[in-house]
Amino acid sequence: MLKLFAAKHTVSLASALILEELGTEYELCLVDIAAHAQREKPYLDINPKGRVPTLVTPDGILTETGAILEYIAPNLMPEDAFTCAKIREFMHYLAATMHVNHAHKLRGKRWADLKESRADMTAKVPQTMSESCAYVETLIMGPYIFGSEITIADAHLFTLSQWLEGDGVDINIYPKLAAFERAFAARPSVAAVHAKGLL
Repeated sequence: MLKLFAAKHTVSLASALILEELGTEYELCLVDIAAHAQREKPYLDINPKGRVPTLVTPDGILTETGAILEYIAPNLMPEDAFTCAKIREFMHYLAATMHVNHAHKLRGKRWADLKESRADMTAKVPQTMSESCAYVETLIMGPYIFGSEITIADAHLFTLSQWLEGDGVDINIYPKLAAFERAFAARPSVAAVHAKGLL
């Protein structure tokens, strides 16, 4: 059985959502990030990065969201190479730009030692996240990112959309993104992860 190590309010939600979408049997192991459990030896023995998600599989351990999503849901990736690349392109943007924009608020110590530097990074988060939303808005076909069928990218974007209010961004300024968020929120997978304490 697959074992997913995840934590509330983190990108690990995306992996749980796709597992639920597929009806895959898995064990959810909640990591208490507030208590810094991800930095303690038992977890570091599983994932030396000290971050979530981590997926323990019969084939070994996976630790990055994009890799985990492709592993658990190959059937949600189209056969056409270009379309697959477009999905990966979207997810790389979420991981490398939008997620990092958000992380500047709570994880500034990764990039800056001075308190005033971290304060400046935090102050800029509403702007950078708004810029990411404006870009994503241009890509959403509706009701989901690439049209009427979900892909693994949809779970990834839905996860990041849950952070927007806390980042000082009004999602309703972006009509297609707001409609996407409402459409995905209505899916049974969202209710399932909520019931398991991950949302």
